[in-house]
Formats: sequence, structure tokens, C-alpha cells
Amino acid sequence: MKKVIVIALVFLMGTMLFAAGAKETVVDDTPTIRLLTDATGIDDKSFNAAAWRGIVEFYGDTVENTPGRGKYYDVVTATTQDMYIPNLKQAADEEYDVIMVTGFTWADALGEVAPLYPNQNFVIVDVDWVGHPNVMEFIYSEEEGSYLVGLAAALQAKAEGIVNPRFGFIGGVPGGTITKFEMGYIQGLLSVFPNAPVVDYYANDWGKPELAKAQAKNWYDSGIYAIFSAAGGTGNGTIAQAKEYRLQGRNVWAIGVDSDQHEDGIYEGTRSAVLTSMLKRVEASSLYALNAAKAGTFKGEVVKMSLVDDGVGYSQANSELKPEVVAAIEAAKADIISGKIKIYGTYRDALAARAVPTGLAALDD
Repeated sequence: MKKVIVIALVFLMGTMLFAAGAKETVVDDTPTIRLLTDATGIDDKSFNAAAWRGIVEFYGDTVENTPGRGKYYDVVTATTQDMYIPNLKQAADEEYDVIMVTGFTWADALGEVAPLYPNQNFVIVDVDWVGHPNVMEFIYSEEEGSYLVGLAAALQAKAEGIVNPRFGFIGGVPGGTITKFEMGYIQGLLSVFPNAPVVDYYANDWGKPELAKAQAKNWYDSGIYAIFSAAGGTGNGTIAQAKEYRLQGRNVWAIGVDSDQHEDGIYEGTRSAVLTSMLKRVEASSLYALNAAKAGTFKGEVVKMSLVDDGVGYSQANSELKPEVVAAIEAAKADIISGKIKIYGTYRDALAARAVPTGLAALDD
């Protein structure tokens, strides 16, 4: 009798385990995602890093601890652009629920691949022209957040008593998206110093910090007070040079982009060479797409993120950013949201409104 009971119990437990296993397989509706990046990867401390941060957050993980990697999510970095199409096709063949690419350099490749996999969900950030029913596209009002950091740099210079301050902007690859950063930044600067000299430089690369570092050194040596870089990993060179000079006691600033780069600028104790950062919350795109996939509402659409929905903003992490500067930025933020302050995102429109100087290297799409 005992033997029968034991056998029965073993059978019952096995049945329960089998049922439990089957149940887990059926109810685990957690979507899977592969992030595809350019050569700068998720260690760019900027754009790609923000997308990755949103992905791991969705699964309850952190950038430092990713137990779900390989099961629910992963990332593949393309060393060259000719790997874009093969990487897209491979991810689609492996049947990820969502495939996400970051940056307008992916647009042509995605436009070619997406129609080949009509049941595959694709996401692209910084593009609104792919236009396929299975592609969710995210664009940001970068000019709004950039206006705020331009305002921060100018107001900080004014508070510090800098006479006739000069400013710089370093871009990665020229195009409409980066132009929005530059236009907003300059309009923020000129709202405080209408005649302030502003210089710009485009590295034509997202992953060469040595180019930004060399340019930043030249500019700082010539008297530039602050430099805003919207150049992916290339912009890390600006921060590196600002750190060196602030360690030497020179009053120069770098401005970060996309992610809060305050910690990247730390040069002594808790002091950072990054005055503020233009926050472009790309992680919000990752979360939006994954939540849509989980809810079964994913669709091809253009989603715009702005100050209104906290899609862009600025960092207050640096304690040296003066309180009166923060107060003025917050007031300007409210005026942008209300429409009282008008910001032009294209060079064409900004020139027509006489809101920026002529002779800049910025390009519209």
C-alpha cells in the first residue's frame, strides 16, 4: 500500500511538474527584442546606451546586471554600415518580437528589409520617413532640450561674470536630426547674449573622440567658454579635454548629450566638467515599443517625444550649475511648453527668422 501511495505521489508530482512547465511556456508572453547599433555600440555613453538602458529596464534588469540577456534581449553591433542589412535579416530570421535600430543611418537598410518581413515588428529612432506598416518610428524635439542647455551655458557665463563669452558646437554626421540640436542650442545662447560668437564643427563620424578632443582643445585655447557636442561617441573627446583643462584650473565647460554625462565628466572628487546634458530619453522609445508589443498594440506609426511628455530635457546633476540658472531654465521650459517661446528646428527656418547666424555647417534633410 505504501509503495502504491509513493508511486501515486511520484506520478502526481510528475504530472504537476509537467503541468507547471507547460503553463510557464504558455503564459510567458514576455516579448523578445534585439537592439542593433552602429559601430559605437552600447558603450557610447550616449544615444545607444540610452536605448539599451530602456530595454534592460523593461525586464527589471540593470545595465550592470543583465540576467535576461540572451533569453529575452540582446544587442548586436555593426562594425561597418555594410553589415546593417545582414544584421537586420539575421534578427528577423531568428524571430525576435521586436527589432530596434538607432539612428538615421539605419533608415535605408530598414526601408529595404522591412517589406521582406511584413509580420516582423521593427523600431527606428530619429527617423519619420520609412513609412512601412510594421515600422514604429520615433522622433524627438531635440531643439527644445538643446535650447535649455544653450540657455544654461549662457546664463552660467553671465552669472560667472564672463565678458563676451564665446561658444562652440560639435556635431557627428551632418543631417536634419543633428541640425535640431545645433539650432536649439544657438537660440538658447542668443536669448541671453544676442551677439555671442558661435563656431561649429562636424566630425563626420560617430565614434572618433580624438577628433572632438583636438577641436575642443583648439577652441578652448582660443577662448571658447562652453562646447556642446551632439556626436555620439565622438563627443566624449570634448568631455575628456574639458576635464583636463578644469583640472588645471581653467574655466571651460563641456555639455553632454542624450544621456546624463555628468559622471563621465568627473575630474576631481565629485566635480564634473560637464555643466549639464541635453537629455534625449531614447529609453522611452524602447519602453514604449516593448509595452506595445506585450499588449499586442504594436503598429507602424510615428511617435514624437518632446518637453511636454518629458521626452527631452536637461540635467541638473552638476551642483555648480547655479540655482538662479536652474530657475530661469525652468521658467523657459514652461514657456516652451505653452508656446510662448518659439524654437526653430531647421537651419532654413532659423535663418528666415534671423534666429541664428549665417555661415554654419549645419545641414537640413
